[in-house]
Amino acid sequence: MRTEVTVGQYLDVLAQETPWGEDPDADERRARTVIRAKSARYSVEHPIVLGAALADADTDQLEACRHIGLPLGEAFQLRDDLLGVFGDPRTTGKPAGDDLREGKRTVLAARAVARARLAGDEGTVDLLRTRLGDRSMPESDVARLAAAIAATGAPDDVEELISVLSAEAFDRMESGPWTQPARGQLLALAHAAVDRRS
Repeated sequence: MRTEVTVGQYLDVLAQETPWGEDPDADERRARTVIRAKSARYSVEHPIVLGAALADADTDQLEACRHIGLPLGEAFQLRDDLLGVFGDPRTTGKPAGDDLREGKRTVLAARAVARARLAGDEGTVDLLRTRLGDRSMPESDVARLAAAIAATGAPDDVEELISVLSAEAFDRMESGPWTQPARGQLLALAHAAVDRRS
């Protein structure tokens, strides 16, 4: 796990320093690689597998846990990315827009650039490419950047991706080799990971 997190962190730092916005598809592929290598595995996949191993799960059950954990972990991080831009600070406990100030190269940002490009909205493309990562950005500019991202429809794309990944995980849970109460606990934790607002 430490090795994977280290690799994921390296890829994340590399992505932050890599020019972006010219090829949104490549930007999204990089963002999803970071998600899988970093947070999806250590936040969701490995804890599920470790818990199952401690409960004496067999090899097939552990493999089933891995197949559930990765898409669920990716959905978890995508939800976190949405909350990092649009979440209510009173609920999330962190200021909205911090991800924008930090310049996180997320799927959300990549989709916003792709959609703005497709619509011929170079003003929004330029806004995203120049202001994302401006740590001194005042609240008014953070709000403007968040509104521009919302106007592209990218948040709906990310919600759809969360739904697809979650459905994949939930389908595997339903058909998996678990008995109660394990099945119910796993489903409850999975819903808490992706249906959250904080």
